[in-house]
Amino acid sequence: MLHWIARARGACVPPAARAGAVLVDVGCGAGLLAPHVATKGYHHVGVDVSYSALAIARAHGVHCVRGDALALPLADRSADTVSAGEILEHVVDLDGAVAEACRVLRPGGTLVVDTIAATRLARLLAITIAERVPGGAPRGIHDPALFVDRRRLVEQCARHGVALRLRGLRPALGAMLAWHLGNRREVPMVPTWSTAVLFQGIGVKQQ
Repeated sequence: MLHWIARARGACVPPAARAGAVLVDVGCGAGLLAPHVATKGYHHVGVDVSYSALAIARAHGVHCVRGDALALPLADRSADTVSAGEILEHVVDLDGAVAEACRVLRPGGTLVVDTIAATRLARLLAITIAERVPGGAPRGIHDPALFVDRRRLVEQCARHGVALRLRGLRPALGAMLAWHLGNRREVPMVPTWSTAVLFQGIGVKQQ
């Protein structure tokens, strides 16, 4: 599913507005976002703590920098777009991670995030069910205590000049059924009105 979510995240990244534009991919992992932004005109910079993940991301054309989401090794206002996908539900300091993402973003730049909401429904689906479905999330990968409070996320982004708009995200149901039956390799993620489980946030940093 991380591949499917990365495709949906890439669709939210706007084309580069200038030559030499920089996309900072916070928690880039193995570079799953790379093929979905390759034609958008960015210098793609990936930041992650894992050496092994960065080695794979580098093979996908990502310029890799080892670093932590809570202390990005990048200059203020150095990014035209910042992506933080499937990372906020793993950080111990949400406010700090948001502050760092917004710090490196230029005025007029776009912040794109996707993460898991701090709800009972999210805990049920993302842990109780997803970690027990063949092909689903690895056991123990999520700590429900770190799932993201949506109101707090929006408030923290606003504090740093980014008006974040949220929308829910879910797999297309028919395609998901076909995937479970082995008749499909990829499932499109589609927007939904509910942000109670998986959701995206998109916002622009004000001047």
